[in-house]
This record gives sequence, C-alpha cells and structure tokens, in this order.
Amino acid sequence: MQNYIADTACLGEDTTVGAGSRILDGATIGKGCAIGNNVVVHGCVTIGNGVRIDDGAVLGKLPMRAPLSTLKSSEDKKDLVVGDEVSIGTNVVLYAGCTIGSYVMVADLATIREDVTVGDYTIVGRAVAIENQTHIGQYCKLETNCYITAHSVVEDYCFIAPMVTTTNDNFLGRTRERFKHRKGAHIHRGARIGGGAVLLPGIDVGEDAVVGAGSVVTKDVPARKVYYGVPASYVRDTPEPQLLENQERVRK
Repeated sequence: MQNYIADTACLGEDTTVGAGSRILDGATIGKGCAIGNNVVVHGCVTIGNGVRIDDGAVLGKLPMRAPLSTLKSSEDKKDLVVGDEVSIGTNVVLYAGCTIGSYVMVADLATIREDVTVGDYTIVGRAVAIENQTHIGQYCKLETNCYITAHSVVEDYCFIAPMVTTTNDNFLGRTRERFKHRKGAHIHRGARIGGGAVLLPGIDVGEDAVVGAGSVVTKDVPARKVYYGVPASYVRDTPEPQLLENQERVRK
C-alpha cells in the first residue's frame, strides 16, 4: 500500500513516511521525523523536527458540531502546531487549532481538541481526552483515561492520576442559564489529583494542594492542603518534603 504526499506538502531532510499514510496539501513537517503507517496529516499542520508519529494517528482533524451543541462553530481554519522531539502514539487524534509544545509525549488513543495548548515536557497518557479551550502547562503528567473538560486550566508540574474526571456544567445540560456559568477546573502549579477523583465545575485547586483518590471535590481546595473524601474535606497540610520548592528537578 503506497503513501500519498501532496505536491504542496513540505517534508524536511531525513523524514520518513510509512505505508498508506497521507500528507495533504500545505502540511509542513520538519527534519528527521518518523511517520508510521496509515497516518493522516492534514494541510493545516506544522510539525517540528525529530517528531515520531505512530500508526493510525490523525493530525489536524477539523472540529465537528452537533446541531444542539453549546459550542459555536468557527469559520477560521486554525493550524495545528507540534513542537520538536514530540512522540505521538498509535491512533492519537490532534485537532486543528491546538498547540503541542516540544518534548511532549501523547500516548496511544489520546485525543486533544481545538483551542488547546500543551506545554513542553508534558506527558499526556493513554486514552486521555483534553477538551477544547483548555490550557495544560509544562512538565505535567496526565495519566491513563483522565478527562479534562472544556474551559479548564492545568498549570505547570501538575499530576493528574488515572480516571480523574473534571466537569464544567452545574446545570447538567438543562436551561440556557448554564451558558453563563460554564467553567472547568483551575488546577494550580504543582497540585496533584489522586486516581478516580471527580472535580465539580469551576473548582479551584491551589498550588501544591493534594486531592486524595476517589474524592468528590465540591468546594475549592486551598494551596498546600490535603483534601479527600466524599465530599472532599481538609485532612492536613501538604508535607514540606513534597512541596515543589523542595524538589531538585523542578525549574524555578
């Protein structure tokens, strides 16, 4: 099965393209990239140097809108930008209009929607979903199957454990009043969220705070505090040795 590379696509030196892959009009791919089999790179895509893209990935997918979607369609065709030395796993979908920093890993089956930024050195785990209009900082770890809803912020050095769920609609899809209040979580620098936790809409998790596994967070979590339970409540302060300022590898 042959690949297809459009005449107007630009591929850098030493970039390889696997069988059945399609590089469409206007795509720009840097030097030394390795593109697997059956990959689709749309024309609204710019890829840096040394990027690995595994089999079946789709880069630059255009957004879809259901007839009753609360999100407005955009007539602007925005680019997908992927930095240097990024690893993109099998069957990953990256939408047009998102920006992926350098040295990021996006594991198999993950989906990153439009109007999302992902900072340098962040790990997006297997089957993670990041919805639109969301910012993910640098040096974060988003573990397997976690869900980051639209209109969320995750700052630098955050840890989001497997199966964490964030939400953004207190009205559960009923009444137009919800449009004025739609907001995801704001997870501040160095905060950590344990496995299976659920964060209600608009929750603020402070810097270096910890949310225990299985918790349901119904109110803001102050900086440097440990909360857990259903509903989550204060347990103790974050231990001093675990604060970001005491970690040797953290960049100030």
